[in-house]
Amino acid sequence: MPFSFHFGGFGPEGFGGFQQEDGGFTPPPKRERKPRKAIGNAFTRTLINLGVTLLFGLVYFYLELPAINLHAEEFYVFVFLLCAVYCVCAVLTSGFQGDGVKGYVHFVKKQCTVPFLAFIALIAVIAVGALSSWVVLRASSYSELLPIESGDFTAEVEEISYDQIPMLDADSAARLGSRKLGELADMVSQFEILPTYTQINYQGRPVRVTSLRYGDLIKWFTNRSQGLPAYIVIDMVTQEAEVVRLNEGMKYTTAEHFGRNLYRHLRFQYPTMMFDEPVFEIDEEGTPWWVCSRIVKTIGLFGGTNVKGAVLVNAITGESQYYEEVPSWVDRVYSSDIIMEQYDYYGLYHNGFLNSIFGQKDVTLTTDGYNYIAINDDVYMYTGVTSVTSDQSNIGFILTNQRTKETHFYPCAGATETSAMESAQSQVQQMRYEATFPLLLNIADQPTYFMALKGQDGLVKMYAMVNVQQYQIVETGGTVAECETNYRRALAQSNLIQEEQAEIDQPVMDIGPAEFEITDIRTVEIDGDTNYFLGAGQDRDTGTRVYYQINAADDPRVAFLQVGDGVMLVYDRSQEPVELLDRDKKAVVSIFKAELSSYYGGAESSANQPVEEFSAEVPAV
Repeated sequence: MPFSFHFGGFGPEGFGGFQQEDGGFTPPPKRERKPRKAIGNAFTRTLINLGVTLLFGLVYFYLELPAINLHAEEFYVFVFLLCAVYCVCAVLTSGFQGDGVKGYVHFVKKQCTVPFLAFIALIAVIAVGALSSWVVLRASSYSELLPIESGDFTAEVEEISYDQIPMLDADSAARLGSRKLGELADMVSQFEILPTYTQINYQGRPVRVTSLRYGDLIKWFTNRSQGLPAYIVIDMVTQEAEVVRLNEGMKYTTAEHFGRNLYRHLRFQYPTMMFDEPVFEIDEEGTPWWVCSRIVKTIGLFGGTNVKGAVLVNAITGESQYYEEVPSWVDRVYSSDIIMEQYDYYGLYHNGFLNSIFGQKDVTLTTDGYNYIAINDDVYMYTGVTSVTSDQSNIGFILTNQRTKETHFYPCAGATETSAMESAQSQVQQMRYEATFPLLLNIADQPTYFMALKGQDGLVKMYAMVNVQQYQIVETGGTVAECETNYRRALAQSNLIQEEQAEIDQPVMDIGPAEFEITDIRTVEIDGDTNYFLGAGQDRDTGTRVYYQINAADDPRVAFLQVGDGVMLVYDRSQEPVELLDRDKKAVVSIFKAELSSYYGGAESSANQPVEEFSAEVPAV
């Protein structure tokens, strides 16, 4: 006998809900859905929907900071989310009773006409914009993003002097900076170093600079009123790190939160602009700035990424200004990624899109790596160029001005940077040194890879030079001068240069005594040693305050000197002093490295008078 089962209790109709029926199982009756009540009238519901959508939009904009720009992908995500939030609110406030996906779509068409049409319109814009930016259709436009001029490397690039050769890579600079900050007890417990070092020319020398950042959220909260108190400068020639303390702290950085966060500060002031990653720089007076390059799309709606000027933000005050032509002290406007991407477009598509796939005539790409070199007070990015069909050799290289994007291609068949690095490392394989990515230098009219060799501790131990065209010519040295001397001799032995070109003119050493009465004494810890800076007064002609630097480890007698003592020092008169501004930025301080010859306690007991060019009556710096 057929029966049916109904979930239920015990009753006269059957045990546990079973019922016997002649027609088989009887399905349980469906529970009627209670009708949802709409909130208020249509006007009230619209206001609620708009209010919730607006609130969501404000929160999302504050947190994610999308550019209000049709060229920005994140703008479309932002608008899509606003449309979705409005539609969900409309469903909840109207007491929707439809069934299934079709019911929701019909409801959205009827009740959310404006968001629905906006959604459809944006989909159409994206489709048309993507099609108009498609590289298959616009290959010619992509290949013209980077204007390129061919040149003669040895004729256009002069031999660089030792005091202009960057000898550190980013990793070594970061190690020196961290070590320097660790020496400052008042900072190391509260701050860290921002890992993004920027290579710039500062007062005629290649340096890397970066800002500090707060150690964590609690340390930000306790220090935010004063701001970040200093920035780091790494001299890439002398390999010395300096913590530059500021009279007023930096309050607008990438390490800040809320309104002082650099990204939020930029977005609120320039809501429609798209920006590349901001970089930290200092001007010639040492004022810290953020250089925020403005990104534009030049091909269709989403293609052809380029740079059009930059916004400069004062890191201390937050004042900003947009420049289409940036000031000359700015060194980095175009990032290496943008430059290499634009050259790759040129190398791939200058003979058409089909040629980049079939035939591949004259198809080239940049190599995996780049470096920087200073030329005429600008920073140039260097990278090699290789054929797309081979990765064993370069066909040339490019130098690009990172401020103006002026680019020169220099044809020079030879080894890739990776091959040169391996060749240099093989010269000192027993020491297991690691080569940095090379620089390209002009040595005796020979394109030459120059690189530092680092030990396991990450610090530079030696230097190497490798001939680009004949990379079996490799020489190393403990100093740059020794390395170049060995390299020039190897070139002469290979008949690439004349014998007279193999010798380097060494500067004439003019070791002369300096006698004076000490007007000031300063001490600084450098690499674990105490260094004394002895004030020699002020130059009458230039107003420069002169100090002589002596390491106590070299001559412990310097520890017993006092202000007023007479001293005699010997030093190399041909050396260029390190010039710094004093704390008040009123006078230049020149520092010479010297050795203590003799001293006389007390000025009155000294038979030696101050030298003629210095005045002993000078207040302490």
